Amino acid sequence: MSSTPMDLDRPSGVSINGRSLNIQRSFGGTASVSNLSDVISSFRPTKLLRREDLKEGRPVPHVLSIDYDDEGELLMTSASDETIQIYNVKEGRHDKSLLSKKYGVKLAKFTHTNSSIIYASTKQNNAIRYLATHDNSFIRYFEGHEGNVTNLAVHPGSDNFISCSQDNTVRLWDTQSKHWQGQLFLRSPYLAAYDPSGMVFGVACPSSGTVLLYDVRNYDKAPFSTVDVVEQCSKIDQQNLVKGWTKLEFSNDGKSLLVGTKGNGHFLLDAFEGTLKAYLRKPTGGTRRQAPGETASLSNGNAATDPSNFDSSGDCCFAPDGRFIISGSRQDILVWDSLSSIPDHKVLEPNWTLPDKRETAVVAFNPRFNFFATADQDLLFWLPDASYMST
Repeated sequence: MSSTPMDLDRPSGVSINGRSLNIQRSFGGTASVSNLSDVISSFRPTKLLRREDLKEGRPVPHVLSIDYDDEGELLMTSASDETIQIYNVKEGRHDKSLLSKKYGVKLAKFTHTNSSIIYASTKQNNAIRYLATHDNSFIRYFEGHEGNVTNLAVHPGSDNFISCSQDNTVRLWDTQSKHWQGQLFLRSPYLAAYDPSGMVFGVACPSSGTVLLYDVRNYDKAPFSTVDVVEQCSKIDQQNLVKGWTKLEFSNDGKSLLVGTKGNGHFLLDAFEGTLKAYLRKPTGGTRRQAPGETASLSNGNAATDPSNFDSSGDCCFAPDGRFIISGSRQDILVWDSLSSIPDHKVLEPNWTLPDKRETAVVAFNPRFNFFATADQDLLFWLPDASYMST
C-alpha cells in the first residue's frame, strides 16, 4: 500500500514520494502555548492516504479509530474491514497492514511499547486482544466482558488500561496478567479516560448524564466527584444530555474535561468544579456515526457501507497544550480556543473553521508534533501551511 498523491499534497516542505513531511515538534502541556497558537488557524490537509489494497468493487472501509505511539512517530488506525493500518507520520507513508478477520477489530491502542497494541473484538467474543505488531502474534487475551466493548483507555505512565462495556461494567487491567485487576458495576459506563497524572480516571455514563471521577488507588470506593452534565448543560442542549456521547478526555493540564457528542455541540467542563465552561457549538451538526453503546441497525440493507452502523474512537479532542479543541463535522474541521472570551450564555462558536469538504468522524492530535489526523473513509494528515499563517 502507498499513499495516493492528490491535489492537496502540497509541494512546499512536503515530499510527495514519502521522504519527509517536515513536521515541527510542538511544546506540549508544560511549556508555552505560543507555538501552537501561532499556527493553529493555518492547518490544512496536506496528505491523503487512500487504501490501495482494496479489490475493485469492494466498499471502502470506514476508519473506526486513530491512535499514536508515545513518540508521535507512528499512527495506527482500525477499520471496518477488520484491518489495522500503521503509518509512519514523519515520512507520510503507510508502514504495515495487519489482519484480524477472525475476531474483527476496533479501538486499537498503542501500549507504551510501540510494537505492542491492544484492541477490542467485534465478533466471536468480547475479548480484548494484546498483539505484537512485528510478527502479528497474540501475546495475551483479556477475557471477561459479556457485552460489546465500547472504549479502551491506556494509563499515561504504566501498562494498565481501562475497558468499558455494554455489560455495564468497567474493568481495570494490567497487560502482564490476563485477569482483570478491578471491576466497577455501573449503568451505561461507555467511555473512560485517565487524567494526565494517571492518578484519576473518569467514567462517562450517558444514560444518567454523569461523569464519575475515581481515585486510581481507591477505585473500589465511591467516586470522589460526580460531574452532573444534565444539571450543568440542560439549558443549552436538551438533545444530548443522556445519549449520543462520543468522547471523554482530560486536557493535558488536567483542568478541563471534554464530553463529545454526536449532536450540535460538545461539552467543555471544569475538571475540578464540574461546572460547564463552554458549549462548543458545531454549526453544521455532528457526523453520521453512532455513539459508543448504541446499537447498529442490522436491518439496513447497506450495513457494510452505512456510516451510522459504526462508532469511532472520537470525533473531537484536545490539542497537546490543553488550550485548543478540534472537532470533525459533516464538513470542515472546527477549532475552539478555550482561552477566548466565552459569552454569558456559554455557547462558544468555532474560533476557526479549517476547510475540508469531507465528513470527518475520527480525529486525533499528535502528542509530540504540530500534526493531527482525521478520517471517515480516507485518512488525512494535517499540517500548518505557511501561506495561511496569521501575521
